[in-house]
Amino acid sequence: MPAPPAKDIPAIDVPDLVRLRTHHPEAIAEAAARRPRRPLLKDNGRLMIVAADHPARGALGVGGRELAMANRADLLGRLCLALSRPGVDGVLATADILDDLLLLGALDGKVVMGSMNRGGLQGARFELDDRFTGHRPEDIQRLGFDAGKLLLRIDYDDPGSLNTLESTARAIDEMAARRLPVFVEPFISRRDPDGVLRNDLSAEAVTRSIAIASGLGGSSAYTWLKVPVTDDPDDMDRVMATSTLPAVLLGGEVGDDQDGAYEKWRGALRLPTVRGLVVGRSLLYPADGDVAAAVDTAVGLL
Repeated sequence: MPAPPAKDIPAIDVPDLVRLRTHHPEAIAEAAARRPRRPLLKDNGRLMIVAADHPARGALGVGGRELAMANRADLLGRLCLALSRPGVDGVLATADILDDLLLLGALDGKVVMGSMNRGGLQGARFELDDRFTGHRPEDIQRLGFDAGKLLLRIDYDDPGSLNTLESTARAIDEMAARRLPVFVEPFISRRDPDGVLRNDLSAEAVTRSIAIASGLGGSSAYTWLKVPVTDDPDDMDRVMATSTLPAVLLGGEVGDDQDGAYEKWRGALRLPTVRGLVVGRSLLYPADGDVAAAVDTAVGLL
């Protein structure tokens, strides 16, 4: 089932993008080189980032719509609208999407985060051996991007998690050597009887994942955390006391209860280490199709 019609989504000139990619591929590097940059944080010390790195993991679904994110022109239009809203600081995405946004001029003056490990494809047997198949630290530096992000899912019963842990630590080291922030998104995960990977959002599991992620690498100077709100939002105070690393909240799937998600985020955003939000599908594909309103509401929480 396709996504519901969205309001005021700008049209994307796909033929022009294809023409540039075909005849002038160096236009991407040229756009990156001339892109006006900004500090990671502005005076308010807060971050509002829109995430769109799901497709590269084969995760195209939103709610019950399995291929909602499969129309690239539609996704790019939603991203351009979200990035145009006051208070939105930037975007997190993979190279293909960021390259399109560079060509569209949508990243000028924005924080740009490259998504680093996308090899753990959704539903694959090797999902937890999550290889770094996206942006490398040298790519983020070369393109003048502002940060990287990586996903760290830990299943105590899956040896693939050890490979991901080790490669995560090395990526943190490489980012720190370049003085580039890296946002680590940790989970304790388990497979259910049907083999589907589930993230454990209990207070104990999120606490353990934060403790593990905080200690990776030879320096934590440039490490940020990207963390979920726990099943019981009242647990977030003690959970976030596990580390002094700055953190942002991830949005995740919120279903039809958008207002409930906002309330969870609002409470956690008051905690001293929480500096902002990184939200994707729930803002880009809201149930009512009003991307601008969903984004503006999220910005208002900050």
